[in-house]
Amino acid sequence: MLAKLEQSAAPLTTADLGGGAHALLILPKVSGPEAIRTVPFADTLRAALARRRKKLDELAKSPIATDLPRGALAAWVMLDAARPVFEQHTALRKAVQLLLGEKPEELTIGVIGDTTERRHAAELAVYAAWVNGARLPERKKKPDGGALRTMRLHGHRANDGLAKQRAIARGNLLARELTVLPPNELTPANYRARVRKLASEWGWRHEEYDLKRLRKMGAGAFVAVAQGSAEEDAAIVHLSYRGGRGRKRVALAGKGICFDTGGHNLKTARHMHGMHEDMNGSAVALGILLAAAEMKLPVHLDCWMAIAQNHLSPRAYKQNEVVTALNGTTIEIVHTDAEGRMVLADTLTLAARAKPALIVDFATLTGSMHVALGDRFSGVFATSEDLARRAVAAGRSSGERVCAFPLEEDYDEALESRIADVKQCSMEGQADHILATRFLKRFGDEVTK
Repeated sequence: MLAKLEQSAAPLTTADLGGGAHALLILPKVSGPEAIRTVPFADTLRAALARRRKKLDELAKSPIATDLPRGALAAWVMLDAARPVFEQHTALRKAVQLLLGEKPEELTIGVIGDTTERRHAAELAVYAAWVNGARLPERKKKPDGGALRTMRLHGHRANDGLAKQRAIARGNLLARELTVLPPNELTPANYRARVRKLASEWGWRHEEYDLKRLRKMGAGAFVAVAQGSAEEDAAIVHLSYRGGRGRKRVALAGKGICFDTGGHNLKTARHMHGMHEDMNGSAVALGILLAAAEMKLPVHLDCWMAIAQNHLSPRAYKQNEVVTALNGTTIEIVHTDAEGRMVLADTLTLAARAKPALIVDFATLTGSMHVALGDRFSGVFATSEDLARRAVAAGRSSGERVCAFPLEEDYDEALESRIADVKQCSMEGQADHILATRFLKRFGDEVTK
């Protein structure tokens, strides 16, 4: 649940901060001691900078926290609108966390500068506080503090209550909440039930392709993975949002593996730990759908979620099997832990049959991407250079760091099979993120050609 937002166009004053208050104070890009003369508690900030031997402009990278008179705690940060949005988000996150460590129920935000600077700071700061101040699911007998309940913004008042930032924060938190749920709670059956409830609340069209239906349709790639579970609760779930007069139709597809053991190619304990998060791609797609619906974006969105588990059992698929995907492509199974591309193959085929203008696929698909980039960037593949440029630019403008990878045709040599149309992956493991994308490209041909 997001904190309630109260707004005032009046600047923050010392009278607004009583004992025990927590305040986030945001300065625009300024330099020199004279620049902070009109800032609330300027003497306190000046003394704190001197004690730490810091210059004022260093607050753009390293926020600081200080005690204020009457026992309040303030975090000071500087926003330089010329710096990348990612760096601005990072600075604000660091500043907010200096305050949220004490688990406050209320947060006061003061933005300083001209009208444009205050609006920019308010939008970024309130979003940062919303997404960092909410509590994600935990199952402790005695929870360690509560969630942020109220934010008081001084220096800017948005007539719409910062509706765009609120909607994006809701989508962000939905994706994160689903991702951290333990696998005994977020089973495919429970996941589907939650999606049905959301669809009912928001008036989205909802359709499920359960295993019985998928077998009848010939979706052998998805079924191969899902058949290893004792419960027949896997499904491809389709949601549709129709935004007003929007004509462009975009499909979002997401990998929803609620737990990934690796199947017969069983993961080690270290690599299996955290595999309840393997459904994050589908949660991201669902979060985007929720944010778009709340903002009432004029676009038609179809969300396709491949919800299943990859279990080890006598019925689980095995190496050297050949299965037939929904579009008729035969696949030689090389490694049962490459299950994400299997469930997404049939999901992308369904998405492509609806003839969208664009398909965007989200997946924790292969560890090779993490090896290549670590945690500091996200990787993206695109079927054209223009799409790749647009994806990187969209990340830059929204505060996400995105790296585009090559998708050259000659990588297909590693997927050539003597007994089927294509191998699922290679045993060597080199460039597996590229091979996974070359594999999946075969199942969205109606859109990517």
